[in-house]
Amino acid sequence: MAEPHTIDDLRATLGTLSTEAVSDRYGDLDLMTVEQLVEGMNAHNAEVPVAVARQTPEITAAIDGVVDGMRRGGRLIYVGAGTAGRMGILDASEIPPTFGESPELVVGVIAGGPEAIQTAVENAEDDAEAGVAALTELGLRAEDSVVGISASGRTPYVLGALAYAREVGAFTVGLSCNGGSPLGAAGDVGIEVVVGPEIITGSTRLKAGSAQKLVLNMISTIAMVRLGKVHGNLMVDMRATNDKLRARSERTVMLATGVDAETAARALEATGGWIKAAILMTETTLDAGEAVRLLTEHGGRLRDALAAAGAGTRAESTHVG
Repeated sequence: MAEPHTIDDLRATLGTLSTEAVSDRYGDLDLMTVEQLVEGMNAHNAEVPVAVARQTPEITAAIDGVVDGMRRGGRLIYVGAGTAGRMGILDASEIPPTFGESPELVVGVIAGGPEAIQTAVENAEDDAEAGVAALTELGLRAEDSVVGISASGRTPYVLGALAYAREVGAFTVGLSCNGGSPLGAAGDVGIEVVVGPEIITGSTRLKAGSAQKLVLNMISTIAMVRLGKVHGNLMVDMRATNDKLRARSERTVMLATGVDAETAARALEATGGWIKAAILMTETTLDAGEAVRLLTEHGGRLRDALAAAGAGTRAESTHVG
C-alpha cells in the first residue's frame, strides 16, 4: 500500500484501515477526567466481544481445521509481530499447565525472536523472509496448523510465514482486525474481527489486542476440549506444578466422583497425579495401572474409558468454572 503524501491521501488510507482510523468520540482525550477515561475505555472494550461474535462461522472453521491437524499429529503454531506475537506466545504458554500437553504442541513465534517478547525489535515485522525462516526452523509439516496474527492484516513477517505454510500444505488461518485484509485473504480461513478505531489512535494493543486474545483463547481451548482434554467442564489433564494446582487436582477428583478429600488424594498419589486416571480408578474397580492402561488404549479420552469400564461419572451433571 502506497504511503500517503497529502492529508487527503492520509484520509483515504485511514478509511481502508479501521485500526488506524481516528475516533471522533475521543478527540479531546487528554482533557478528560480519570473517571471519564475509565468509562470511555470500558465502553470501547465492550465493543470487542460483539465484533468477535460476528466471526463465529470463521472461528468455527478455524477450530475444525486445527483439530483435524492435531488428530493427525500436527501442531498449532501462532505467528505474529509485536502485540500480536505476544498474544500468540501467551496463549501457547498456558497449554502445558492447563491441559497437560507438551510445550511443542502449541507454539508461539514472534518477529524478532525471544528478545521481542519484552522489547521492541526494530523493523523485524517488515521482514517476510524471516517469517519463512522461523517456520522452516520449526520443521513445519503439512499436518501442522499456522495462525497468522496481525491487527492491520498486512504485516510482511506474518504474510511471508503464511505463504510458506500454504506451500508446505499446512492448514492456515489469517487473524486480523481489518476487513478485506491481505492476511484474511491469505489463509484457508480468514478471521477479520473489525473492532474499529482505538481510543488512542493506532494503539492496537487495546481493542485489537483484546480481540486477538479472545479468538486465540477460543481456538486453543475448544481444540483441547474436542481432543478430550476436558471432562464435563473440569480440567482433567491439568499439571499440578504447585500447591494451588495440587489442591485443585484433588477438588477436581472430588467434583467428578463425589468422593471425600482423603480418597481423592489417595487416588491421585496412586496414579502419579494424573487426574483422569484417578477419576477412572475411583469410579471403577480398576487399580492405578489398569486405569492408566485403559486410558491409553482410548487415546486419553476419559468418557470413552469410563464407558469401556462400564462406569458412569458425576461429571456429566457437574458444572463448575
